Amino acid sequence: MSRAAFRSSARRCVPPVLAALVAAACYVVPVVGPDGGVYYHHYPLPPPGTPLPAGAPPLPGQAATRPQAMAPAAQATLPVRLYPANERATRSGVISGSVTNMMTGKGRFLVEYEGQVLSGEATRVVEDEKRGVASAYSPGGMFMSCEYQLTTPYQGAGTCTFSNGAKYQMHIGG
Repeated sequence: MSRAAFRSSARRCVPPVLAALVAAACYVVPVVGPDGGVYYHHYPLPPPGTPLPAGAPPLPGQAATRPQAMAPAAQATLPVRLYPANERATRSGVISGSVTNMMTGKGRFLVEYEGQVLSGEATRVVEDEKRGVASAYSPGGMFMSCEYQLTTPYQGAGTCTFSNGAKYQMHIGG
């Protein structure tokens, strides 16, 4: 092979090889955002022998130099039961629904009441992480407001009032 042919061949091979090397020196880290969505960020791998940041998994062939951080808790969908607490509520009886705890201080609330599906959100109170409020609304105009207290991220109790005056005792979790 002539020298000119070798240079031409090398010029065509170098860019793809460099691109492969650069891509091999990155990894993707999923991050859970405040809304519960998963976002992916690209980070370059550190050079060999570099101490790992806190919580980073060890690289292949490298021992972890720091204890592993615990992963954030995954979201949990919990059953919600509403028990009548006044005369108006007894007409509908016990109501079932669900709340999805995003483990970020926010949640999604869903309940069916008198043929309408009410959906909304639950939010913990900043001053007291165990206390929270939940609100839901249906396209038909029905709405509800709740106050609750969590004993664990998976269980709690509270009260709910509907726009028609019905009042319920709420139990969260199983």
